[in-house]
Amino acid sequence: MLSQILAIALQAGTPEEAIEEEIFDFDPASVDVSDAINCHLEAPTYNSFAMSIGMNDELQEKLGWKKVENDNPFLLEFKLPSGIFVTEDWTTNRIAFTSTGIVAILDLEDPNEIADEVGVENEVDTDALIASLIGDVKKAVGEEQPEGSGPHVAESIPEPAFRKFLGQTILVDQIGPPIDEENWRFRTIIARNLSNVRSHPGKTLYGCSYKMVLLDSNGEPY
Repeated sequence: MLSQILAIALQAGTPEEAIEEEIFDFDPASVDVSDAINCHLEAPTYNSFAMSIGMNDELQEKLGWKKVENDNPFLLEFKLPSGIFVTEDWTTNRIAFTSTGIVAILDLEDPNEIADEVGVENEVDTDALIASLIGDVKKAVGEEQPEGSGPHVAESIPEPAFRKFLGQTILVDQIGPPIDEENWRFRTIIARNLSNVRSHPGKTLYGCSYKMVLLDSNGEPY
């Protein structure tokens, strides 16, 4: 996941040796993890922060960050040496890097409880999906059921144990100045994210994505 950041930097023409020097010279202690989670960083600063920790086991040990094994290949998870405030009311000592950002793993089963507070709406209409499922089942077994033959189809379908939440609020979407004579540029998208995943039952993932997309001279993603 962090290798994607390295690949973008290489595509932009930055020498690999310079990238490695920047990564290992960067002091992650200069970054407040809560600031990273709450989208308070510039994208280049976040990328240096993420790579300096994610690619350096010795630094992780020095900072007291312990890797947490999980069943989700898209999350590089860590346990912090102490809890941090990520919102006014919520703390955690577990965070994870995604392919484009960082999330706090909260002991909160329903993300809807903090959705208004963090300003993110669910983009997955779970109720509509359930209604559609019930409709499909009714069609499969027939709309009419003999009286007294048992519960109605809608009543016989159990409430799903997992209701998906997935949403983001874009805070920054801008294209930077040319980085070479051919007018290549970076498009930076910073977005606040809120979600839940089956690999972490009873948890809410809250954080920020920092995307830097390299655009060619025609403005197309490279």
